[in-house]
Amino acid sequence: MSDNVTQARPYARAAFELARENDSLDAWSAMLAEAARLTADERVHRLIHDPRRAARDKGNTLVELLGELVPERGANFLMVLARQQRLDALAAMSELFEAEREAHEQRISVEIISAYPLDQAQQDKLAQALEKRLNREITITTSVDETLLGGVVIRAGDTVIDGSARGRLNRLASLLNH
Repeated sequence: MSDNVTQARPYARAAFELARENDSLDAWSAMLAEAARLTADERVHRLIHDPRRAARDKGNTLVELLGELVPERGANFLMVLARQQRLDALAAMSELFEAEREAHEQRISVEIISAYPLDQAQQDKLAQALEKRLNREITITTSVDETLLGGVVIRAGDTVIDGSARGRLNRLASLLNH
């Protein structure tokens, strides 16, 4: 996937700039997300890797499958991807596009992993604290990992805050071993 990310980055930025200039971030988000989902489908995957099919046919097929989801200039974008043999990087492009969009809109997605399920009051309290700390609007997803023993691990972009009991024990063990 890291190779796909490297290949996808300039295209994701270009898509974001096109969407921003045309005030169509929602439409481009939807198109890229659905294109990523489609290219993960085994049948579509085979189609975009079929050496017998011309790049134009691959691009046109994807545009047809996406139908109404293709915004202005979206078809041209997909055709460029097909010509450059980058259709298989659409999943990475979609993720990078969303990261650009979140930064532009001063939003961030935060994943909270806890040892036990969090109730709504706990989630709200964490969201308020994170909004203050990160100075952004927060979107939270939660999951449970019983191996944490207690506490939470928070992932916000490149930032990881490990407040779990397991993390504290690992840090203590590391200190004792040095």
